[in-house]
Amino acid sequence: MNEIVLRIIYISLITFVINLPFGYWRASVKKKSAQWFMAIHFPIPAIVGLRFLFKIGFIWYSYPAVVLAFFLGQLLGGKIYKNRKK
Repeated sequence: MNEIVLRIIYISLITFVINLPFGYWRASVKKKSAQWFMAIHFPIPAIVGLRFLFKIGFIWYSYPAVVLAFFLGQLLGGKIYKNRKK
């Protein structure tokens, strides 16, 4: 497998894991409040740092995987919060 593709997979997996606690936090606060926006936007600098750390930069074809991992992490974190709240 191409080395770049492996790096994109690694970044996507790390992005997913990073977003789990932020999705959990997002689900516990009022929608569209300051905390809600922070829960969505705080992980972004870490993900940008990962892109540079893994020497991916901003290759256009890496965006679908990383963005999908971002939103799936947020979604699953929110679902975990809602299931624990029950």
